[in-house]
Amino acid sequence: MTYNRLLSLATTVCMLGLSLAAAARNVDLSTVPKRNTVQLTIYNSEDLTLVRETRTVTFKKGANPLQFSWANTLIDPSSVELKFLTAADKLEVLDTTFPHDKPQMLYWNVQSEIDGEATIAITYFTSGITWKADYTLIADKDEKTVGFEGFVRVFNNSGEEYEDAQVRLVVGTINLVEKISQLAQIPVAAVDKLERGEKRKLNEQVLKESLRNADDFGVIDQTAKPPPPKPKEIIKEGLSEYFIYTIEGTETINNGWSKRIRSLEAAAVPLKIQYRYRPAEYGDQLVRMYLLTNEKDSKLGTTPLPDGIVRVFRDNGRDGLSYLAEQAVKYIPIGDKIELNLGRDPNVIFELVKLRASRDEIWLHVNGTDIFRQVGGAVQIEVNSSVVGWDEHGVYTQRVRNYTAKVIDLEVRRTFPGHYIFRSQLKPTLHDFQTVQFTATVEPAKKADLFFEIVCKQGRNSKQNNVTLEEAAIKP
Repeated sequence: MTYNRLLSLATTVCMLGLSLAAAARNVDLSTVPKRNTVQLTIYNSEDLTLVRETRTVTFKKGANPLQFSWANTLIDPSSVELKFLTAADKLEVLDTTFPHDKPQMLYWNVQSEIDGEATIAITYFTSGITWKADYTLIADKDEKTVGFEGFVRVFNNSGEEYEDAQVRLVVGTINLVEKISQLAQIPVAAVDKLERGEKRKLNEQVLKESLRNADDFGVIDQTAKPPPPKPKEIIKEGLSEYFIYTIEGTETINNGWSKRIRSLEAAAVPLKIQYRYRPAEYGDQLVRMYLLTNEKDSKLGTTPLPDGIVRVFRDNGRDGLSYLAEQAVKYIPIGDKIELNLGRDPNVIFELVKLRASRDEIWLHVNGTDIFRQVGGAVQIEVNSSVVGWDEHGVYTQRVRNYTAKVIDLEVRRTFPGHYIFRSQLKPTLHDFQTVQFTATVEPAKKADLFFEIVCKQGRNSKQNNVTLEEAAIKP
C-alpha cells in the first residue's frame, strides 16, 4: 500500500493534513496543495533523518486550525515544528493540541491577520531512511588513469513517500555525547542510562542544532532552473568532524523502495601502481595496489568521500572489462589517498632468502660472574658455565622476480620486535620504532636482490626494544 501525506483545506477551515489518505477520510476536502520543496538530511549513525518541506497555504483572517498526522509512519511527533517563511509578521501559532480521540494527530491553531497565501515550512525527524555509498573504478588498458563514479543508494522504510526531494547526507561523526551533556546538563556518564525515548530526543536536538549551523533552509523555486549544488561543507565542532554531502538535483524516494543516485563522476583520474609487502595489513604476501588521491589535481578533491564499497575493473582492450577487486573503504578526507588492494600478482615472485648466519659478542656466566669470552671468532666454554648474552647475525636478500612488461615500484615493511640493528644500502627508514621500510624498482623481466643484515641482541646484550638503522655494504 502506498501512503501519501496530504495538505488539505476544509470547506470551513484551512487544514494541513500531513497524514495517510485513510487517516484524512474525516476531512471535507476542497483542494490538495502539493509540496513546494522537500529536503532529506540523512544521518545514518543514529537512524535519524531531518525532513524539511514547504507548502503554500491559503489562510483566512481569524483562527485557522492546521492538522498534522503521523499515522503508519516513523515520524517522531515530538520533533515536529511549524515555521512561517512568508507573512511571518501576520501569522502566529497560538497553541498546539493533541486530540485524545486521535492519538496520531495534532492541531496547530494559527491566528491570521490576512486573507491570502503564505509559505510554511514543516520540519521533523523520522527513522527508517538510510543510505549506502558505492564506487565504480574502471582503469584504462595501460593502467595509467581510471574513470571514477560514485553512487548513493537511499533506502526508504519510513512509511512516507518523498517526491522530488533534495537529498543530503551527513558523513562523519557528530559528537552526540559531548553535546547531549551540554544540552541536558547531565553528567556524560549518565547518558547511557537514559530511557530510549529521552536519549533519542536529545540526539535529535544535537543533530538539529548541528545542521542548523551548517546550512539555512529557504524557499526553493521549483519552476526556476536548479541552482548549482553548494560546495560540500566540512564542519569541525568540539570532537565532531563531519560534512554535509548534497546530491545534485532532486529524486523521488518511494516508501518501501531503494534508489541508486549518482553522486560523483570523474574521468581520467591519475593512477599509480605499487607493490607492497605489509604483513600487518595484507598478510604474508606481496600485493598489487591501485593508489589515487582525493585532491583537485587528480580531478577529485571537491569533497571528502563517504564510507562505501569500491568495485574495480580494467579495460581489457577487447571492448570488454576485467573484474579486478572489490573493497570496502572508510571515510576519505580531502587530500587523503584511496588505496585499493588487488591481491597477489602471479607475474611477480617475492621471496626472502637467508644467505648466512653467525653469532658473536657472547657472554658466559661462570661462578656467579658474567665473563665476556670470544677469541679469534671461537668461544671457549668454561665448565659449569652458561651463555647469558650474544648477538645473532643474519644476512638476507629480498629477491624479486618481475615477469611483467612494466617497471614495478616496490615497498617492503618488516617488523623486528626486540633489540635489533638493521644494516643495508637500501636507504631504509623507520615506519615505527620496530618496523623498517625500504623501497626499490624492478625492471621488466628482471630479477632484483635487495640485501640486508639484521643483528638481534639477546640476553644481557639486549638493552632496548627498537630497531637501529646503520648503513653498510652487504655482500651475498
